[in-house]
Amino acid sequence: MAASSKAEILRALRNTTLESVELPNLDQPWTTFPDRLGQFSTVLEAVGGRAVRAADMAEVNRELEQLPAYAEAKRVCSLVDGIRKANVRIEDATDPHQLEDVDFFVAPGRFGVAENAAVWLTDEGVRHRVLYFLTQHLALVMPAAELVDNMHQAYQRLSFAEPGFGLFLSGPSKTADIEQALVIGAHGARSHTVFLVG
Repeated sequence: MAASSKAEILRALRNTTLESVELPNLDQPWTTFPDRLGQFSTVLEAVGGRAVRAADMAEVNRELEQLPAYAEAKRVCSLVDGIRKANVRIEDATDPHQLEDVDFFVAPGRFGVAENAAVWLTDEGVRHRVLYFLTQHLALVMPAAELVDNMHQAYQRLSFAEPGFGLFLSGPSKTADIEQALVIGAHGARSHTVFLVG
């Protein structure tokens, strides 16, 4: 009985014809924001992160020292020049498992997206990209001028001349169950701070 029902369903699917639908026209006005920095900050806070404006790297260091997660961190890795407390060199890790106890990771963001507070990250200069997800706390440093309004503009900035790794990251790791209990830091960083410099 089950075999014939399965065969009947598969036959019906094979005989079904769908009307072709035109692809959407991407040549249209996209959402823009008069205050990209304000929009980025508001959305990042809504998803559990925090945006911090900083004039220069000296101010980034002062702001970092105000973060309890950074102040209490014993192992700090940074791929951003000028971070004073960095004491873990990613280049020294021959195996990504050696980075499992990194408390705080500071990495460069290429550019950000105002509409969803996503930051484009790559593996350029990152020997073990798993550190984006292994670290307890993540801070990204990017130029404030490198914000775009929307994902349409963001995708226009991407180029893939050769194989590599990249992702858009917005906020700390989070998950929610069917009862809508939100858990921060379930699969990755427990906190996420973006420093917008300049």
